[in-house]
Amino acid sequence: MKRKLGALEKVDADLSSLQYKIRRDPTSYKEDFLSQYSQYEAQREIFLQAPASATGAGIISFRDLIDFVSHVADCYPTLTARLPEDLIYILNLHHEKLQPELREKVVGSLVLLRRKEIIDSPRLLQTLFPLLISTRSKSLRALLYQKCLSDLRTSNSKATNHRLNRTFQTVLYNLLTSDKTSPKGLWAVKITRELWKRQIWTDAKAVEIMKEASLADNEKVIVGGVRFFLGGDKEREELEDESSDDDAVDMGKIKHQIGINKKTKKKARQLENAVATVKRTERKKKQPHPLNFSAFHLLHDPQGFAEALFSKHLQNGKSKLNLEQKLLVLQFVSRLVGLHKLTIMSMYSYFIKYLTPRQPSVTSFLASLAQATHNLVPPDVLEPLVQKIANEFVSEAAAGEVASAGLNAIREICVRQPLAMNDTLLQDLVMYRKSKDKGVMMAAKGLLGLYREVGPDMLKKRDRGKEAAMGLRSGTRKEQRFGEEALGGIEGLELLEKWKEEEKQKKLQAQGPRDEGDSAPEGSSGDEEEDDDGWEVDEDSESDSGGWQNVSSDEDPDDLSKNDNRPAKKTKHDASEAAEGIEGEDDENKENVLHNEAQAAENIPTLATTRILTPADLVKLQELRLAASVNNALPAAQRKRAAAAHQATLNRHRDDPLTAADIEGLASLSKRATKEERIATAREGKGDSDEVRKSTTAKRKEKKQAQGKSTTNREKARKKNFLMTLGKAKGKQKRSLVERGKVLKAHREREKRGGKRGNKG
Repeated sequence: MKRKLGALEKVDADLSSLQYKIRRDPTSYKEDFLSQYSQYEAQREIFLQAPASATGAGIISFRDLIDFVSHVADCYPTLTARLPEDLIYILNLHHEKLQPELREKVVGSLVLLRRKEIIDSPRLLQTLFPLLISTRSKSLRALLYQKCLSDLRTSNSKATNHRLNRTFQTVLYNLLTSDKTSPKGLWAVKITRELWKRQIWTDAKAVEIMKEASLADNEKVIVGGVRFFLGGDKEREELEDESSDDDAVDMGKIKHQIGINKKTKKKARQLENAVATVKRTERKKKQPHPLNFSAFHLLHDPQGFAEALFSKHLQNGKSKLNLEQKLLVLQFVSRLVGLHKLTIMSMYSYFIKYLTPRQPSVTSFLASLAQATHNLVPPDVLEPLVQKIANEFVSEAAAGEVASAGLNAIREICVRQPLAMNDTLLQDLVMYRKSKDKGVMMAAKGLLGLYREVGPDMLKKRDRGKEAAMGLRSGTRKEQRFGEEALGGIEGLELLEKWKEEEKQKKLQAQGPRDEGDSAPEGSSGDEEEDDDGWEVDEDSESDSGGWQNVSSDEDPDDLSKNDNRPAKKTKHDASEAAEGIEGEDDENKENVLHNEAQAAENIPTLATTRILTPADLVKLQELRLAASVNNALPAAQRKRAAAAHQATLNRHRDDPLTAADIEGLASLSKRATKEERIATAREGKGDSDEVRKSTTAKRKEKKQAQGKSTTNREKARKKNFLMTLGKAKGKQKRSLVERGKVLKAHREREKRGGKRGNKG
């Protein structure tokens, strides 16, 4: 009996078992809880009297009691009302003297109370964040940083907690603005960047926090803020792609394994979980995609911000940033200038001293200069920079890598502002296409191809090419003017308008010609609108015929329609113009250009401004776009494809960053590879010899094994040991005719059933 009582007392003393009993029946075990809670209070008083001289056994007992009371605090809310305040007091007052295990237990207990909703999230963050920015313990900082992020993620998991986000964002913003020289602002940068990456904070307030970090006086805070703008959006996209890959579940593989292997409850649960995951993924796909704007687009007053960055960190001689950090800030400012088309004139003169091949990281400076160029930058500002790059990098005495990098940089600048180049320099640079160095030759050809599209009149006649020469002669390619912007519209709308016009003509031809006196058919009321449209087109064509027509006196007025397509007869005035020579040709070219401009203005599609596009119109528009893309792949549409590629290049340069690798792209072709590098490249091209020699069956087998699928019964039988098959073969030979009939009948029935497991039906 005594042994039983002792065992029961031992079980009751065990806090984990008592915790389990209290969770099941709080009322019955209230007295037991009160006894343990009194011990907790006694241990707390002893610890507060002498925190530094506490014994190991006392600390262990105190830590276990804190853990026990925190887990069952929601069962007795009135008795444990002071528990959160006691833990906060201990943590704030003695966090430097606490042992790591006890300190971690106190922090974990506060987070547990937050999950049980005994304390709210603002109260927890107000306790942990001041300790995070003030403590000198590295382990405690890591723990508090993790807990703060976890609580913010949990609070925004089901729905965005705007109130909590605004409160905490204000705390971080005040931390950065109160003392710009303090390194404490680095925690604001870390928290904001992590929450931005996980798409918890996607508003302009988070961008304002990083904006203040970029304008701070501490080097680490500045670099953290700048790196956020240069790489924060890419990190968010990569994390989103990883999460989408993790959610992918192969339902076919799981069903196949369950059908082959033994059916157990564990396998059934795996199938249920997989089905739930697939349904959850499908629901996410059907939900509208959130508008995740880039941090660059959420900036308030980008012009003032870019000017402040440039004047404080780059122009200021007292700046403490080293060359690498200044280069990061320069890349950031150039991205802002290029994306928002800002104007900072002093920035371009800042580049001049760095444009030399002896400058460290010179390709990054060249990329930043190209990134800071747009079509609203005055050509007079860029022309000295282009001339400096050409003089320093592009010459016969320069190495191939240097010359190709210089030509690439000039091309990237001229893509954004073609007017930065003059005729003499362009014709000189284009001559490098005959260089024996492959990298220089390709870079010069890239520059030549660019100006064949954007400025063929700056090239010599022999360098313009067939398409550019025809475009200049017809007037379709004209000189670009400063600040000129292309008109926007719906892609492929002219195709839809042309298709509708063709359909209208087909309907008119199907109705056949009608006399003027014939009355319209009864069913023509529905086509009244189309007839009106046709009448309006005819009327416009007459009014826009180009003004008065010169007709000779001996020509019959009734034959005007016959002579519309014939050239007018030469008069004395025309003969005098032809005698003038070049002036007459210039006037004719001007007339052609004006005529083409007027024709281009007439060809602007007006379908979107005259009617509302229906869903059927949008479907047909997509079909016409697809057909046009197929036609563009044909050799006859090479000019259109080149123009589309040029426009895609312009769009890519505006949104995407330009790196030093883009400037150095062709430099690898100029560098002569060593024998070892050529051998390594040849081996990479050949690949694994075993992979090449594998048959199709072997490759298919490996693919099935990678997917977790098994082999067929026929393959298994073929691989079976021959001695193991002898007995079955001898038994088949001894079968009688009746037995063979039974076996054949059973085989047919098994085939109808779908095998032994009955997979069919």
